[in-house]
Amino acid sequence: MQRPTIFCHMTMSLNGKIVGKYHQAKNAGDAGELFYHAAFEPGGAFDPNEGWLSGRKTTDDNFTFYKQPDLDKTAARVPDGDFIVPNTHPKYYFSIDPHGRLGWESNQLHYNDTTATVVEVLTNQASNAYKAFLRQKQISYVIAGDKILDAPLAISKLTKAFNLHRIMLGGGGVLNWSFIKQGLCDEVSIVLIPGVDGDSQTPALFQPLPTDDPDKLVNFTLKSATPVGDTVWLRYSISNS
Repeated sequence: MQRPTIFCHMTMSLNGKIVGKYHQAKNAGDAGELFYHAAFEPGGAFDPNEGWLSGRKTTDDNFTFYKQPDLDKTAARVPDGDFIVPNTHPKYYFSIDPHGRLGWESNQLHYNDTTATVVEVLTNQASNAYKAFLRQKQISYVIAGDKILDAPLAISKLTKAFNLHRIMLGGGGVLNWSFIKQGLCDEVSIVLIPGVDGDSQTPALFQPLPTDDPDKLVNFTLKSATPVGDTVWLRYSISNS
């Protein structure tokens, strides 16, 4: 089964950061509108796509806001394997949550004018209580990996369960680098926000872990560079060979 096309689509400061006060820069709104239209509105450059995929911290920062899940530690043991609920919306939000920590209140989320159905990607480290919590919320999940995420397996399972053809990789930096270094990303799309802040601790577009190979090199080929006011939209293809 062929995997879907995966494009990494992010806003970024001029010094490569993906989180920070630079989002308040003058004309940052133009960058935000360009970012949203490209991936989420009809007629955008990446339309159609079935949804987007992000890591746990990005999800907490934007949607679950570090709320603790209401777990029943005495819940009956759930069946082994994945749990798939029929979708009610044309888009999905795939959350990489290896240990099962996100405190969802609903199986749907709203991002601007987009409504998406939540799907969790877990590992075997997620507790029975957390899986029971997801089932009670009617949130689909797949198991991909024992102690750490098996990204190729996750993509394979999601593709089969949800008939994926094209999805967006939307951060954070660790997840972006993980997918790119494994050859699981086909294009990088960067909308540059015309601003920089002084926080040296915020994550970059690609954030290797200390255990990653420091000699790993990924090559990019420029597809287009489009100025939009003070913003520049860069699109690169990735050489996976």
